[in-house]
Amino acid sequence: MDFMNWFSVDNVLFTIGVQKVSYLEVVCMLSGIVCIFLAVRAKVANFWIGYLYNILLFPLFLQKGLYSSMILQPISFAINMFGHYRWTHPQKNEENKQRELKISLMSNYQRMIHVVVVIALVFVWWMMVTKMHEWWPPKYPVTSLRKFLDAFVVVMVLLAQLLAARKKLECWGAWMTVNVTNVTLYSLSGLLFLTFESAVKIILATFGFLHWFKKHKSEQINE
Repeated sequence: MDFMNWFSVDNVLFTIGVQKVSYLEVVCMLSGIVCIFLAVRAKVANFWIGYLYNILLFPLFLQKGLYSSMILQPISFAINMFGHYRWTHPQKNEENKQRELKISLMSNYQRMIHVVVVIALVFVWWMMVTKMHEWWPPKYPVTSLRKFLDAFVVVMVLLAQLLAARKKLECWGAWMTVNVTNVTLYSLSGLLFLTFESAVKIILATFGFLHWFKKHKSEQINE
């Protein structure tokens, strides 16, 4: 198999009904689920899988015309590096017994500010995505709904990653929103396995919140 051809969505592994599933999509799905599972367990190893996930998603989204999500990947890679460093190099007042970054919560004021910023950024990015599809026509038709969902997901992923990088419990609410939206976006884009991955991530995000909440309480007691 040609190496570059492996990154093509036309390199089909199998077909389910009218949906074609590529090798690339399957590997993306598996790495995404492993990454979130490790994050649920608050394991630093999730960042290493996250790097691979970002690299693989870039050509997948490029070919599907999801340019917002495509551009997100290098930014996401950089945030992963920031989170990797923050988790393993906390300040003295931020570390737990394992000398890793403690889980913390935002104030109500901080939550409100984040919501306002997200709303503003979604509409700004949506307008940019609309123009981007005019400059760089996608391989497959892209509806206006998909453009908006694509922009919304990008902003929410950035929020979720930044919160996770700082080990904020609220990151799981953001991840839940991301994956509920992605179920719709990926199904509209014909990405069957990524739709399944997002559905699995909704369940994992629920367990992630519960596990992090329990660990946060434990860290507070041990202070």
